[in-house]
Amino acid sequence: MGKKIVIVGGVAGGASVAARVRRLDETAEITMFEKGPNVSFSNCALPYYLSGTVKNAADIVLMTPEKFQQRYNINARTETEVIDVDPEMQIVTYINQRTGKQAQQSYDELFLAPGATPILPQTIKGITNANVFTVRNVPDIEKLQNYLVDNSIQKVTVIGGGFIGLEIAENLIKAGRKVALIEATSHVMQPLDEDMAQILHKELVDNGVNLIVSDAVTEISKDEVTLKSGKKLATEAVVAAIGVQPEVTLAKKIGVHLGETGAIAVNHHYQTNLPHVYAVGDAIEVTNMLTRKKQRLDLAFPAQMEARHAADHIYGRTTQQRGVLGSQVIRLFNLNAASTGLTEKQCDEQGIEYSAVTVIPKDKVALMPNVHSLFLKLVFGYPTGEILGAQAIGMSEVDKQINVIATAITLHAHVEDLQDLELCYQPLFSTTKNAVNFAGLVATNILNGEYKQVPVSAVRQLVKDKAFIIDARERDEYAQGHVKGAVNIPLSEFRDRLSEVPKDQPVYVHCLTSLRSYNMVRALVNLGYTNVHNIVGSFLGISEYNYYHDLVDDRESIVDHYKFDLD
Repeated sequence: MGKKIVIVGGVAGGASVAARVRRLDETAEITMFEKGPNVSFSNCALPYYLSGTVKNAADIVLMTPEKFQQRYNINARTETEVIDVDPEMQIVTYINQRTGKQAQQSYDELFLAPGATPILPQTIKGITNANVFTVRNVPDIEKLQNYLVDNSIQKVTVIGGGFIGLEIAENLIKAGRKVALIEATSHVMQPLDEDMAQILHKELVDNGVNLIVSDAVTEISKDEVTLKSGKKLATEAVVAAIGVQPEVTLAKKIGVHLGETGAIAVNHHYQTNLPHVYAVGDAIEVTNMLTRKKQRLDLAFPAQMEARHAADHIYGRTTQQRGVLGSQVIRLFNLNAASTGLTEKQCDEQGIEYSAVTVIPKDKVALMPNVHSLFLKLVFGYPTGEILGAQAIGMSEVDKQINVIATAITLHAHVEDLQDLELCYQPLFSTTKNAVNFAGLVATNILNGEYKQVPVSAVRQLVKDKAFIIDARERDEYAQGHVKGAVNIPLSEFRDRLSEVPKDQPVYVHCLTSLRSYNMVRALVNLGYTNVHNIVGSFLGISEYNYYHDLVDDRESIVDHYKFDLD
């Protein structure tokens, strides 16, 4: 007789434990209890049911209890909740939610994978109204869709600008509904820095989303929401995508220790403080690979790998827990956005000395069809040059660049390693130097102090202060739109116009993407200019960074005409 394995919870964590145990031990008796109706489903696919991208909600279910039994000889019990555990006797007590009957089952090893539950702040008046929904499982998304269709709902407010909130908003727009998206912080997508998130802000408003940031919902009624600012928005339904919290009710009841984040504390092998009790998935706290600090991470891949390592441990296999980076990607209308590692904000919060660069190469050779700009930001330690994080946004598959950098971070690489990294090249796939190479080259230059730079966020103040700004683009480009007060000295002309460039004050140079301005800055430095700065992101970055707040805050623009990638 093999080991008796009991698993509380399914989906990424619990189901992965069950599958791994079966691969290691054909004789194990595996029982998985899931209090919901589905033991294995694609959480990330849920929003796409709202737009019809996923035609049937049933298709989101990946494995039924019957398939678990037939394929893996795993007893998966749905709508069955474990309500107590006796760690000394190694017995779980469970209740069948359909019949109300309680029973017990013994175990040799117990795995807790209860996941997380949506946050519903009780400080929001009306948060439990019938027109307020959360999206965490298949019944949730079916309930929301049925309500929208049955009541001919047209106006929906989404609270929260994280992954779920953005994907819900996008799919509701694609379904022809009017959507307001409310984010309490300064920008959507916290895995991105504010300068990168502004690109997504433009994409949202361009596609009809009424995006409101730095404001919060305080009250919900049947036909409107009220914000902290006092603003009221007409709405017929609300989706609360504020975030999730670890489901630790059972863990606390049976004496499992929680960590500093409020999630279940586990050791190197995903063991809790109780003997023969492991925990994996969204309910546990993990260690950040770079900061070495505890955090929570609600992602499918880490949950699956935690499950694999925990199952390996009970069979005497060597496991390693090296920490997490939080690599993730999202598609939002026409753009893809991906990130890994630390942002500038996180570095500031952790007291990590760093620098950052942004490059905007094309995603393929310029003469190829469907060429677009790719925004890639690299965060690195200063003065060590150790790679700390990266963010990328574009119409191409930006996960390629982020995956390369995630690998580099895991291998403790430095920015110098990226500049010579040999990556695949073909005109339809990439530029000769990949965006990763460009980022490595620019970061190495900054690390070596070869020239100075200022971020795109500083340009508004520079304009206000009447700083000397050079636009290094050609005259026709300048005429189509430029920073107010900037002097047009094209790269092709500047050597004959050096008398126009002052030496007694700071000089700031930009072009379209920072390449020509970089060349001008290097040349001016070589000619004896000592106070010259390249503007990171240049005119594309300036346009993207300022557009949203110019629009919604009704503030004066610092450019006379914006320039975007597809103009």
